[in-house]
Amino acid sequence: MSAEIRALEPKVLWNKFADLNEVPRPSKKEERVIQFMKDFGKNLGLETLEDEVGNVIIRKPASSGMEDRKPIVMQSHLDMVHQKNNDTVFDFDTQGIDMFIEGDWVKAKGTTLGADNGLGVATIMAILESDTIAHPDLEALFTIDEETGMTGAKGLKGGILKGEILLNLDTEEDDEIGVGCAGGVDVTATRNYIVVSVSDNAVGFKIEVKGLQGGHSGMQIHEGLGNANKIMNRLLYTGNKNFGLQIDEIDGGSLRNAIPRESNAVVAIDKAKETEFLSQLTKLAETIKHEFKTMEPDLEINIKSIETPNMVMENEAQDKLIRALYAAHNGVYRMSPDIPDLVETSNNIARVIVKDGNIRIGCLTRSSVESSKADLANALTSTFELAGCNVELSGDYPGWAPNMDSDILKVMVPIYERLNNGEKPHVAACHAGLECGILGTNYPKMDMISFGPNIKGAHSPDERAQISSTQKYWKFVLEILRHIPKAS
Repeated sequence: MSAEIRALEPKVLWNKFADLNEVPRPSKKEERVIQFMKDFGKNLGLETLEDEVGNVIIRKPASSGMEDRKPIVMQSHLDMVHQKNNDTVFDFDTQGIDMFIEGDWVKAKGTTLGADNGLGVATIMAILESDTIAHPDLEALFTIDEETGMTGAKGLKGGILKGEILLNLDTEEDDEIGVGCAGGVDVTATRNYIVVSVSDNAVGFKIEVKGLQGGHSGMQIHEGLGNANKIMNRLLYTGNKNFGLQIDEIDGGSLRNAIPRESNAVVAIDKAKETEFLSQLTKLAETIKHEFKTMEPDLEINIKSIETPNMVMENEAQDKLIRALYAAHNGVYRMSPDIPDLVETSNNIARVIVKDGNIRIGCLTRSSVESSKADLANALTSTFELAGCNVELSGDYPGWAPNMDSDILKVMVPIYERLNNGEKPHVAACHAGLECGILGTNYPKMDMISFGPNIKGAHSPDERAQISSTQKYWKFVLEILRHIPKAS
């Protein structure tokens, strides 16, 4: 771990972040970070417990003079998205994140940084450890598995937390105070298909789509970033329609909440059509790169000759697959008519796997309006069912309805303005799955708010945290804690 990270200000926060980033913490595999956090709390002599699903709660009494304030919960999630560049050799299960500084940014070498939500976790750790930071009665809630199902938030039972105000530290714009978020549901389509032998005069090709930025499938869905699965399908559609292309396998995308950066397909084509196939697909590839030249300047589309595969998809299943992927909605479905510039509903075609007689397509559908989320999920279900797929809806979680009359919001807005020379914060809902909506189902009276430092490129190897913004955010946190309202 680079010593230069530990020298950054505020040192108490960056040192805790560096400690945390030495612990492997992929979603669904949080055992080590759970133990790390329990040891941290117990070593401080604080009440520390793990609930039945793996969330860690650490309680710290109010500092002197703050005993009459409302008790608070500070909350962040322990897991991080694990993404790396193809040419990066890295084992997320055993290695700590290799960080470095570039200008005003902290980055990781070829992998995700874990600032989402590690900077929030580190903030809470620094406050728990400090004997000088003023704060009311504090419950630190560290949830698990936020990135792949929010099972920690879903599993937290009512009655465990005593706090009246929840500060969620999982927002990624330092001028934003979050008061609402989108819910989501996983839409997964599967079907089997028959494999058939290729003809004797077939030749093989590998098609690669790579170099895309990727990114957060909620917060960045409106930016016009390329989706590798949709780009690949355009190529396959043309190859199938004009040259009888046959698919051996497809492997595109990775995580449900990450915009796909890469896709690979192995295909076969009649040798007699090889020259025209290469010519036409190369032209199409150049057209696509031209379309994306502003947003995706590093996009690569490669068509390489390889050994001819032995088996391919039968035509009926292949034709339906390609048409379904073309028809399936990807990106913004509806903008909010009530909140300016807010994406209301969207879908990310996150994962496409075709191999050995099995098709699996994974989507994450988000919306701040439950009926709109259901509408898009129904549209996707219908599209994939027409292609002969079985469709499963799973991992459904609710959105967080904005409360513009929030007491903690009324405290935070003037603090932000005072600290930032009168600049007003952006009070908004976001198109991402914060845990507040889920936590609110068992704690409906808890006053919730979300904020954080600038983090760019979350869920991709381009993830980076801004140093100056983190300093701004840290001052904001300390002032908020000092001005928590008195208990009634």
